Amino acid sequence: MKSALQQLEEERKIPKEKIIEAIEQALAAAYKKDYGKKGQIIRAHFDMDSGKTEFSQIKIVVDDSLVRIVEEGDEEEEEEVVEEGDERVRFNPEHHILIEDAQKIKKGVELEEEIIFPLEAQDDYGRIAAQTAKQVIIQRIREAERGSILDEYGDKEGEIVNGIVQKIDRGNVFIDFNRATGVLPSSEQIPGERYHQGGRIRAYLYQVEESPRGINLRLSRTHPKLIEKLFEIEAPEVAGGVVEIKSIAREPGNRSKIAVMSHDENIDPVGSLVGQRGIRVTTVMNELNGEKIDIIEWDEDPAKFVAAALSPAKVLDIEIDEEEKKATIEVVDDQLSLAIGKGGQNVRLAAKLTGWKIDIQGMEGEKDESTDEDKENQPAGGDESETETAKEENPPADVEEKSTSANPPAGGVEKDSDNKENPSADEEETKDDDPLRQSSSEASKENQPAGEEEKESSPEEEPKDPKGSSPDASEEASREK
Repeated sequence: MKSALQQLEEERKIPKEKIIEAIEQALAAAYKKDYGKKGQIIRAHFDMDSGKTEFSQIKIVVDDSLVRIVEEGDEEEEEEVVEEGDERVRFNPEHHILIEDAQKIKKGVELEEEIIFPLEAQDDYGRIAAQTAKQVIIQRIREAERGSILDEYGDKEGEIVNGIVQKIDRGNVFIDFNRATGVLPSSEQIPGERYHQGGRIRAYLYQVEESPRGINLRLSRTHPKLIEKLFEIEAPEVAGGVVEIKSIAREPGNRSKIAVMSHDENIDPVGSLVGQRGIRVTTVMNELNGEKIDIIEWDEDPAKFVAAALSPAKVLDIEIDEEEKKATIEVVDDQLSLAIGKGGQNVRLAAKLTGWKIDIQGMEGEKDESTDEDKENQPAGGDESETETAKEENPPADVEEKSTSANPPAGGVEKDSDNKENPSADEEETKDDDPLRQSSSEASKENQPAGEEEKESSPEEEPKDPKGSSPDASEEASREK
């Protein structure tokens, strides 16, 4: 018997005293079923060493102020008295004892005191009595186990618990905790997460409730406190209270913002949560299925706090209206989309984090004005770039002369005239149509000395015969001479 009680105590964590109490109640119910009378109060005392049970009847001391003593034949009058609002109960000789009779048994007895009367022990019980005892024992053990679970997980409310996925039904995930079962509703799940039967899971226990079916554990993966508890595990500064998380704004699965402050001037609150090479915040992000986390430093000044909450956007100016608790913020136009965020996510999280209404306005022309000022403040030497550009567009005449001179000296023309044919008319038309060649040849003509102008004149600039003769005709005439 002792070994069985010890095993129950270890497996179900039920105190031995409660198990013995359940056995005594079961034996008293079985005794009353076979040998008791209606209205009797029977108690049993079970001896663990000898295994024997002692039974006793309990009677409560009463008088006329507590009960109604009704004689036989006065039942009609009793009903009339009850209708008038008398709250006294009817006297039952198996349940009550008058104070006059009780004083004969025990001196100095008082009202509502219990008088114990021993009963004869019985060893022979019927099948119905045995079944009644069994049901009482099972019921009392379940109640004791339920109370033990409630005490255990009641202390864990508001903490992170680890469990194994038991089953998934209609979007709800049921998690096994050995002695209890938790429920993770679909509304408390991170969007995009997938759960598999038998997989381990971490969740935030936000409610422990007792129902007729047992203890229900309400879990969440989207609760803002989940991030705080994860950082308490990763960062000793947060667990020790040196770094405090002031507020959390979260959109599960996408992004979160955390405002932190340090109670020690020598400790950086943001760095404590980020960790060396970002290992702490990365661990928390991986636990939350890659959810991005922005960590900012909390400030007593609302203007500084709101401006920091809008990071990574840079704030130019901010106006605070404490009556309406509204902040009007001005940013550069190219920072406007960054401050608002995708779908308004950044400003929405900042408003939730700070508790202020935020209105963001863009500064038109801010970027252009800064550019004009840079031009005005540019040093005089800045014009050299324009000069260099002009030089590149108009290279020196001698360089262009080499590249643009199409005809060699006159003597060379006579030597090569026998071996080479004259250039075709199509090539000459192409040269005449090229504006770059014309402009470069004109520049070389202007930069040439007066004596060399006639010798090195290009074929495009050869004077035409007044009579309208072509350049080919003039070359043939020179050959005949």
